[in-house]
Amino acid sequence: MLYRIKIAIFLLFAVGALAVSIWGPEALTQYQDKGMLNKIHAEEVETAGEGYRYKLNANEKLYILSRCLSAQTLPGSDGSAMAYLEESGLYQDLEGSYAFVANYRTPSDQEITDEQIYETCNEAIEILKELGILPEEIREVVPESYDATLYSAIDILEPRNNIAVWKLGLSNSQVNADKGNRLMDAYIGAEDGKIYEFYVRTQLLWEDIDTDKIVKAWSGYMGLGSPSPYESDNPLLETTPYYKKYVLPGMGDERTIVTVGYYEGINEIFLKIS
Repeated sequence: MLYRIKIAIFLLFAVGALAVSIWGPEALTQYQDKGMLNKIHAEEVETAGEGYRYKLNANEKLYILSRCLSAQTLPGSDGSAMAYLEESGLYQDLEGSYAFVANYRTPSDQEITDEQIYETCNEAIEILKELGILPEEIREVVPESYDATLYSAIDILEPRNNIAVWKLGLSNSQVNADKGNRLMDAYIGAEDGKIYEFYVRTQLLWEDIDTDKIVKAWSGYMGLGSPSPYESDNPLLETTPYYKKYVLPGMGDERTIVTVGYYEGINEIFLKIS
């Protein structure tokens, strides 16, 4: 009799275990669903890498801009680069691996607006005067006399390598205006407000210009490090005999050439990158 009771208990336990194994998971899921459905739940997630954007240093920005200023077209075979330009609103018929294109989008929150660019330029001019880069006589720029256009300088094969700059130039309507002691053209960083390249009319003569002092002060202002003299046997590098070239680190193993020069006759000092 006792033996039969033990057998019965064992069979009931086995049947119960089997039932739990078959219907238990489904019942547990339904129970959990009741606690989750139709309710709002908050959960913390890891966001350390969210919104990452590659940031160029000063030398890399200068190098990209220098390449783009002399290569303003895009290869038709590079579909991805073309798509990038179209999506950004920067389309032109372009060739080459670097593009310098008018930027028709609205400046971002981190970029200087068209209302701010003239004040920003005047502030930069004052800094360059204090550093001895520009003569004290250079006049302020005013919206009535200058045109300002926002551009994007883009490495087509690596679109994340890009820099936005404002080009500020004396308006064509100022043909008969007095150009003495005036800024003629300048490229100004849309985020940092620094002058990357400039052309100014002045009363100075070439013998009054200390190119070593100018490029050293400008390199410090830009945060580029110390420039080195650049020697070349090519006498046709410039359309003027009055210039001196310097070299700075660019991107990777590349380098940027900075030229400080002077156009005789119109008394124009320039600092340009290439």
